[in-house]
Amino acid sequence: MAEAVPEEELTIPRAAMNKMIKEIVPSVRVANEARELILNCCSEFIHLLASEANEICTQQQKKTINAEHILGALDRLGFNDYRTDAEAVLKDCKAVAAKRRRQSTRLENLGIPEEELLRQQQELFAKAREEQAAAEQQQWLQLQAEAQMSLQQLQHGDAPLNSEDGEYS
Repeated sequence: MAEAVPEEELTIPRAAMNKMIKEIVPSVRVANEARELILNCCSEFIHLLASEANEICTQQQKKTINAEHILGALDRLGFNDYRTDAEAVLKDCKAVAAKRRRQSTRLENLGIPEEELLRQQQELFAKAREEQAAAEQQQWLQLQAEAQMSLQQLQHGDAPLNSEDGEYS
């Protein structure tokens, strides 16, 4: 037989609740008593919804509560206004799960272990850094050569050509 869980453990974590409150009403201060009340209301709502969904599940002789049971519980409990939002969240969750499955499958279909892919990625990064450093070095050497040529021209008395009128300055 399952052990009874102490009442205080049947709540949403306070940190998660505080984060949700801050995201929903960022410019409003919420008193600790109000936070506690919100926490208790949320826990009670979840308990009520889960109990009703369980009842629907049992009536349908199922052993697992699924999304349709939750949506049915919302309707039965008079929370029809939440159904559209709940269906939208369900659709988003299914899309995210499908995307994860596709990404996982693609990686598995490559036939290359993830460690090997990471090693190859690190090699590519190192090569790119080396190429960037070589290009910067080449650019620096070119600037040095141009500066050296200008210095030699000045030392030999060669005046640079004035580009506007084609004459020496």
